Amino acid sequence: MELHSTQPEPMAAENAVPPEGAVPADSAVSPENTAPADSAVLPEPEPEGAPVPARPARRRGRTALVLAVAAVIGVSAGTAVGFKVQADRAPTPLPALNQPGLGYPAEPLPKGREPEPLSAAEDRQVKTDGDLRKLLLPRPKGAAKGAGGKPGGIWLNVEEYASHFQDAGGMFGDFVQRDIRRVAFVAWDQGAHKVTDIKLVQFHSGRDAMEHATGQQDYMPMSFEYSAGNDGDLLKGSGNGRYYLYPVEEEAGYLPSYRARAIFQRGDVMVDIDITDTKRISKNEIRSLAERQLERLS
Repeated sequence: MELHSTQPEPMAAENAVPPEGAVPADSAVSPENTAPADSAVLPEPEPEGAPVPARPARRRGRTALVLAVAAVIGVSAGTAVGFKVQADRAPTPLPALNQPGLGYPAEPLPKGREPEPLSAAEDRQVKTDGDLRKLLLPRPKGAAKGAGGKPGGIWLNVEEYASHFQDAGGMFGDFVQRDIRRVAFVAWDQGAHKVTDIKLVQFHSGRDAMEHATGQQDYMPMSFEYSAGNDGDLLKGSGNGRYYLYPVEEEAGYLPSYRARAIFQRGDVMVDIDITDTKRISKNEIRSLAERQLERLS
């Protein structure tokens, strides 16, 4: 008689229930559940596209500073070397000073052969150092004395002369700066409206007289209220003199106004001649008057 075992048959492996606390076979080797041996915590990787920290800015200027210092040292060293080379050289002798054909005699002329000194009429400096009013043109016959007062003319101080200009204050300062010496003035009236005046303006140097004359001439071609608006004509024999005719000024209800002016310089004297009239003034009239005044100063 066969004996049958009473033990139950084992269940299939897929239906078996693992004991409590057992680790499933497929998770025992999972990397996610496997901790490193030293239990260190790894940093989480940064997500893609995260900004990269900027590198610190590079310090600039150091190279330029080094180059500048090197250039200065090079220039200084070159200058020192050049100076040393020149100092060690023998001086170059200068050519002898000679003046062949001197314009004056080597010895004074014997007595009795000296040239005659210039007369007062020939020495222009003697003329202008005297009474300057005597060099003014005389008043024509039949003309009445004008603002010049006495027939032989009068003296004007600097303030009075500056008042003849539009910018009296500025001209006064200019005359003081130029060291003006004196002013001789004469004027006369002819007919009902014609007025002529002459001013001899003397400075302490011919240069200041020339600059005052050229300063007045420079603005004459311009289109200012008191300018002639033209270059004028050269006064022969004066060197730098010119005479001008102004354009006629006409205004309703008034007589026309004509004007002529001459400006030149002779030595340390500047000459200013002015004619105004309600009738036309010819070039010949102002030119003749200027030539006669120039002759008295020559």
